[in-house]
Amino acid sequence: MVMLRLPVVEPFDWPLTLRMIGAHAVPGGERLDPESHTYTRVLNGTFGPLVVTIRAYPGHLSVWLDGGLVPVTDDDTVAVTAQVRHWLDLDLDPMDAITRFAADPILGPLVHMRPGLRRIRYPASFEAVVTTVLGQQVSLAAARTFAGRFVAAYGPAAPQELNAFPGPERLSDAPVAQLQSAVGITGARARTVRAVAELFAATGDWPVPLPEAEWDDRAAQLLAVPGIGPWTVNYLRMRLFGDPDAIPIGDLVLRRALGLAKDRDVPAAMESWRPERAYATFQLWSSQSW
Repeated sequence: MVMLRLPVVEPFDWPLTLRMIGAHAVPGGERLDPESHTYTRVLNGTFGPLVVTIRAYPGHLSVWLDGGLVPVTDDDTVAVTAQVRHWLDLDLDPMDAITRFAADPILGPLVHMRPGLRRIRYPASFEAVVTTVLGQQVSLAAARTFAGRFVAAYGPAAPQELNAFPGPERLSDAPVAQLQSAVGITGARARTVRAVAELFAATGDWPVPLPEAEWDDRAAQLLAVPGIGPWTVNYLRMRLFGDPDAIPIGDLVLRRALGLAKDRDVPAAMESWRPERAYATFQLWSSQSW
């Protein structure tokens, strides 16, 4: 087992982070321990699945990497460090956001209540797209159920009785009817998941973090997949790519937090928060959900 120490700029609200992660955690692939305040999940390593366990301490995160019977390489530590820093937004200086939004009539009170909030993203690209597709137009609880079934049916075994998220090659040739039955989703949704797998099998997995120069091309590739529309792409621009100004127009919780009746009014309501509308979105989501 290898332990990494990742510096973090305070304030950093680890309990809030755990609640945000837990709301989307995939059963069987992720685990939260409320007693030890740790979070555990599986990421891909050089020689197989790695179990990654994270706990927060003042000024840093401790991250343990467990490969079971396979070694943890130097490349693994570099990759996991980059993934975790992107995923948990460790490079954000919260004081910049606090200063920027402190006087804002909507965001000011939220920033005051949650100064240590981070923009929680995804640590793996294929997983991000598939779980987002599985969560289209269903409740968060249903989305987690579908993702758990997906991992149980197709994910390889990992240490600590967890399963890794399957790679695209495992799904690109899977019969749609089999996928539909195993996960309990509609035929249309199963076809979209397989089309995503075919895309990633052709392009290879996208790095995390994804270079900004690739954002528009990757967004266009996603939009070309049947069953993926603007909401999904904008959501992924924010939560996968790390676009600081992306907003998921069409998101019900965001619209409700803004007190708006129509999606078309969301961009105008958030215009003054450019170029940090993603941070604003997370604050608004948090006010409604976490």
